[in-house]
Amino acid sequence: MSATDHRLAPAAPVANPEEGRRVAALDRAHVFHSWSAQRLIAPMAIAGASGSYVFDYDGRRYLDFSSQLVFTNIGHQHPKVVAAVKEQADRLCTIAPQYANDVRSEAARLVSERAPDGLNHVFFTNGGADGIENAIRMARVHTGRQKVVSTYRSYHGNTAAAIVATGDPRRWQNDVGVAGHVHTFGPYLYRSPFWAETEEQECERALAHLREVVELEGPGTVAAILLESVVGTAGVLVPPPGYLAGVRRICDDHGIVYIADEVMAGFGRTGAWYAFDHFGVEPDLVVFAKGVNSGYVPLGGVVVSDAIFETFAERAFPGGLTYSGHPLACAAAVATMRAMADEGIIEHALDLGARVLGPGLRELAERHPVVGEVRGLGVFWALELVSDRASRQMLVPYNASGSANAPMAELAAACRERGLLPFTNFNRLHVVPPCTTSEDEAREGLAILDEALSVADRHYTGS
Repeated sequence: MSATDHRLAPAAPVANPEEGRRVAALDRAHVFHSWSAQRLIAPMAIAGASGSYVFDYDGRRYLDFSSQLVFTNIGHQHPKVVAAVKEQADRLCTIAPQYANDVRSEAARLVSERAPDGLNHVFFTNGGADGIENAIRMARVHTGRQKVVSTYRSYHGNTAAAIVATGDPRRWQNDVGVAGHVHTFGPYLYRSPFWAETEEQECERALAHLREVVELEGPGTVAAILLESVVGTAGVLVPPPGYLAGVRRICDDHGIVYIADEVMAGFGRTGAWYAFDHFGVEPDLVVFAKGVNSGYVPLGGVVVSDAIFETFAERAFPGGLTYSGHPLACAAAVATMRAMADEGIIEHALDLGARVLGPGLRELAERHPVVGEVRGLGVFWALELVSDRASRQMLVPYNASGSANAPMAELAAACRERGLLPFTNFNRLHVVPPCTTSEDEAREGLAILDEALSVADRHYTGS
């Protein structure tokens, strides 16, 4: 069975513009949106979804090249997952985390079986941010140390420690109240902070920088190094060969816990169960969320190594959540992981990236001067947009807002006008469709991007 056999041809719901206006008005009257100036937004009202498409109340369909917030890895409304949630709701909607539950146990088994040997236990959370929060807590208690090292180009979530571990500007106004966080530069050859000219140089120098930071901070004070296996929101930065293995060595040399943030990159996004599988490394703690059940019901968690498990074998872990391992969320996770395995979704994502998305995006870069670099793997790609290829000047300034962000706003609008939901961040256009996206749908999206990038090209000032 192919990865897309489950999908029916998407048909739009019956158009109901009046209802759409009512939904939008209620949203503006009562919903407080995240990361937004409330009076400056006008959220699109979504009436339904199917496979790789979503539909508005006017009956118009949009190819979802954002996977919402990069989480609908098996697409919208997968019938096996919808059926599993319905069956679980009929049988047992909820149960407190102190009890054993069949779908919670099965979800934990499936998650841990896909992790490296020696990571056999799962602590469930409600999402990625509280997964990061609890992984940091585990590392600190396990080591008896406090400091956490993470990179500037990163995003780890919006809870207390997770947002301070984050490197991007969303941290700035939240950077209070949580001590012990240190930021470093990770590898990013296109804008190398190490003056590197090759991937080998970038890897070597980034590791030397990280090792020096650890040594200057005092290795005996560092509890964890926290890294996205492939940096997501901050740029889809695929680490150079050898980098993650080098991080593992630094951790081993100093008794530091290696936390892999797989919230966005995991469960098929890169064409592997976990993104670190591409690089042959074994973390001590693995944080997951999003793709584990395609976001159908909120779920996250931490896969725990046997060594860290033993720290809490006869000592209570100082943490917990009311909805840890919620049955509806775990039922969705079990059905999602089984569908991924049965339908070859992981393999399909890897193939789609290698045969269609990667080559197609590189062809767009040849036609559109505004594209400075293309990078990614699987269904996890980013176009770095520039106003001048020679100087690599960003198309919009770092953390741009208002009129300064106009070129990217115009690009996003051009995508939507042509029937595609984009994912943009700073000067980047991310291409992150569901792992189940068909080849025809991928090519449809590339054709729309080709037209939309012509709008961005108007802001190119280089020769």
